[in-house]
Amino acid sequence: MRQNITLECSKTNERLYITSKNKQNNPERLELRKYSPKSKQREVFKEVK
Repeated sequence: MRQNITLECSKTNERLYITSKNKQNNPERLELRKYSPKSKQREVFKEVK
């Protein structure tokens, strides 16, 4: 069962990206490197509820 999650930038605290993940296969919080327009570079985005 896939759930929608929101990703928040660790530096700028902006919530730009929405993705889905399978909670059964990946119970831990997701961390992805995505582009942040405020900092104009790739930053670490972490899963928030």
